[in-house]
Amino acid sequence: MVDGSETRGLLHPFLLLLICEQPGHGYELIDRLGCLGVSGVEPGHAYRVLRNLERERLVVSTWVTSDAGPARRRYELTREGHADLEAWMARLARLREVLDSCLLRWSRADRAPSGSPNGRRGSYTVS
Repeated sequence: MVDGSETRGLLHPFLLLLICEQPGHGYELIDRLGCLGVSGVEPGHAYRVLRNLERERLVVSTWVTSDAGPARRRYELTREGHADLEAWMARLARLREVLDSCLLRWSRADRAPSGSPNGRRGSYTVS
């Protein structure tokens, strides 16, 4: 699992994706972030992102009453939200390519100690 602080800037597309899959209320969406491998998201931050998504007309919310408790906002994706989600998925696919390239280079790097102070061959220190 990835800590919520590491993915803070990605809550926008993550929440859009979850709402696209199935509309839901705030705490339910926060719980479902765990399915994406994202944990530790502060509810206040998630709700700020949801309000911004609504301000940008990417989602709409309606109050849904329940016999088991107070009414809650249920978030649904708009047509604009779907288009924004598609754009984000293209950006994330490009980011994945960069990350895959970085990880591949790391796996091929000669990480054996070579007598240098920090244990990396070809490394240097600045004095």
